[in-house]
Amino acid sequence: MTLSLGWMSAAFVGFFSAHVLQRLCFPYFWRDLLFLLKVMRYGVKLELFKLKSRVCTVLDRFIQQAQRIPDKSFIIYEGAAHTYGDIDRRSNRFAHVFLEEVKVKKGECVALLMSNEPDFLCAWFGLAKVGCSVAFLNTNIKSKSLLHCFNCCGAKTLIVGSDLLDTLDGILNTLLDDNIQVWAVRSHSEHTQVNTLLDKVLTASDEPVPAELRVTTSLKSPTLYIFTSGTTGLPKAAVITHLQSLKAAAGFWAFGVTEDDVMYVPLPLYHSAASLIGIGGTIELGATCILKKKFSASQFWSDCRKHNVTVFQYIGELCRYLCNQPQTDQDKDHKVVMGVGNGLRPDVWREFQSRFGNIKMCEVYGSTEGNLCFMNHIGRIGTVGRSNFIYRLLFKYDLVKYDMMKDEPVKNQHGFCQRVKKGETGLLLSKVSAISPFFGYAGSKQLTEKKLLRNVFMKGDAYFNTGDLMSEDQEGFICFRDRVGDTFRWKGENVATTEVTEILGQVDFIQEVNVYGVEIPGHEGRAGMAATIIRPTFTFDGKKLFDHVTRELPAYARPLFIRIQEVMEMTSTFKQQKFQLVHSGFNPTTISDPLFVLDAQQQMYIPLTDTIYQSITSGNRKL
Repeated sequence: MTLSLGWMSAAFVGFFSAHVLQRLCFPYFWRDLLFLLKVMRYGVKLELFKLKSRVCTVLDRFIQQAQRIPDKSFIIYEGAAHTYGDIDRRSNRFAHVFLEEVKVKKGECVALLMSNEPDFLCAWFGLAKVGCSVAFLNTNIKSKSLLHCFNCCGAKTLIVGSDLLDTLDGILNTLLDDNIQVWAVRSHSEHTQVNTLLDKVLTASDEPVPAELRVTTSLKSPTLYIFTSGTTGLPKAAVITHLQSLKAAAGFWAFGVTEDDVMYVPLPLYHSAASLIGIGGTIELGATCILKKKFSASQFWSDCRKHNVTVFQYIGELCRYLCNQPQTDQDKDHKVVMGVGNGLRPDVWREFQSRFGNIKMCEVYGSTEGNLCFMNHIGRIGTVGRSNFIYRLLFKYDLVKYDMMKDEPVKNQHGFCQRVKKGETGLLLSKVSAISPFFGYAGSKQLTEKKLLRNVFMKGDAYFNTGDLMSEDQEGFICFRDRVGDTFRWKGENVATTEVTEILGQVDFIQEVNVYGVEIPGHEGRAGMAATIIRPTFTFDGKKLFDHVTRELPAYARPLFIRIQEVMEMTSTFKQQKFQLVHSGFNPTTISDPLFVLDAQQQMYIPLTDTIYQSITSGNRKL
């Protein structure tokens, strides 16, 4: 008896000591393990599709939910509820019109230019039901960029929302000359060569089209093309396969969201966050989504209270806008318990939770076309995700030394990249493998190849270049530090400097342009700035430049600041030098070059005075 008690005591002491040691040395062990097991379980489910003759796609999952819970609200838009059954039947109507009137065929790509609304989903699902891939067009892009998008994905049909038909002014004839048929989500059209959809949808059958039209046997089959500015040139069509869409659809589930939750999606559906994670995640769970046409900071919390929202999607800028709203007694009067998104600054994060309650903010790191994802399931402020030895075994990534002056990775004497130490900042690279494939961009092998780094650590290897500088601390928490290359984020959008440079170069008085992003206190991302050289015999014309950028560029891509230089600095490899320009910022007291700022009220670029500079940095001037 005494011996048994001794063994029990020893076992208890050992167990207790191991528990204490685990809590002290590995405090996140169990949460990491449970989260990884959950993710791995979903991964096994996807792998099993390879052994079957058919993939259960996001669309298939939606149809399953429409049969299981036909009367449950799927989308609530502007106060009107649309059930799973409603959207299924209406998307069937769209599918019949696409087959019988538009005459699309399985395997074709169709471009969709629509704002957030239920018919965006009906058109998307309708096209998917007849076996078409869909290219989501950014509703902000204009003229040349829009035409370029068709060349990327090979679409010969455009579905345009009723409120966006006017955006085709100036290029409609070009589209028609290129044999691209245009269908407006309207019942009537003033333009004889623009076809109408709604009148035909109204009389179409709501019975399902043949299921074999949507069947796919490969996870690697393209289902969507989502445009990203990436790091160079005009928008690129990132290939979204069924594998990627299914992975994204599991995001909410992985964070513990259930079918009883109500999701609030105020982000544009043409971006992967709202469409793949937001809508896809809602479908996976069989939950309800509150869809906003456009984000409104003043309506956000009243919407959440009205619809009993529990989870919302965000970008960092969105949370900052909410924090800038006047405080009220109802700030913590809501049922929101979680936010899922990216780009949330630590200071805004703390202010947001202090003001609106202890809402768990789950950062997700990843790009539309990327092959790596980090998820901050712990919720630690300022981090985008967690890693450990198990995660590294599954998903091969590395942080390598990066030379900001030369704008390239640092190589050793053998020509290979060098890993950074724990806590140091490095360029994030993700190995391309069977588990983490990179599908690239439609229409250009050259653009796809540019996103890859080869012979990184050994001859023959290939890594996806995220273009992001990250750091990983001793506990395995990963932090975003900065973005390198020729792109920056402003107003939640990627801005490709080469595209802006090309547009500015069309102005007659500009000889040379170097576009980059500068930090502004209190604002997410970087604001656009352009260093320019004025042509001999010409003078800077702030009005002409304002009119040009307003006409040719979306609001987020228009340079806020202009710097007039005599000589453009170049790197040793004859690339424009951005490093010093970025770090010198836009302070007129420290920069001797003439500076100008975009003024929306005067509708021109005006001289950037010290008074204006102070009003910008203090947050008093609206940007």
